Amino acid sequence: MIKMTYPLSPLDRDWLARNLDQDGETPPDAPRGDQDLNPGTRTPIPLTAAAVLVPLVAHTQTTTVLLTRRTDHLSKHPGQVSFPGGHIEADDGSPEETALRETEEETGLDRRHIDIVGRLDDYETRTGFRVTPVVAVVTPPFDLVPDPHEVADVFEVPLSFLLDPSNHHRHTREFEGRDREFFAMPYNDHFIWGATAGMLINLYEALKNP
Repeated sequence: MIKMTYPLSPLDRDWLARNLDQDGETPPDAPRGDQDLNPGTRTPIPLTAAAVLVPLVAHTQTTTVLLTRRTDHLSKHPGQVSFPGGHIEADDGSPEETALRETEEETGLDRRHIDIVGRLDDYETRTGFRVTPVVAVVTPPFDLVPDPHEVADVFEVPLSFLLDPSNHHRHTREFEGRDREFFAMPYNDHFIWGATAGMLINLYEALKNP
């Protein structure tokens, strides 16, 4: 296994931006998604446009990723670990604006701490969303006021852990009568899996191949 060195402590914002998408869009016929590990299962129904923020917190000695755990009563993805985000409103204007707005609403993180640096590939979910992951550098200190209706927990995971391929696991679960594979990155008491883990795999691939 090849060990890679990332300029993460302190985080090199310019290096990060050079390795992320800057042209604005993923080609419609080339998204990432649950079909990455399950060929032939791309969702045929019309997809709802959504965006999430991938917040890289630039601490002095380390870089972390800010994640949330959704409350158990939500109709979509209850109890799952996710990035802050949601569906794109007509007046948002861009996925970046959606990601910023949803992050403020869900976690209370003020956008003045957030510096957007690029995008990952769009990600299609089997639940009917096409998600644009917006990567940003977040500068501490900052205050968080999570929305108790949507967010059960907000926590940080070292980016070095998430970029280590030895922590990229594959699991199988039955869904609608057939086995489906998915990525998972268990961290302490948190089980990071599904779309969130898939987007982190995309981040890993983007940064390992500058």
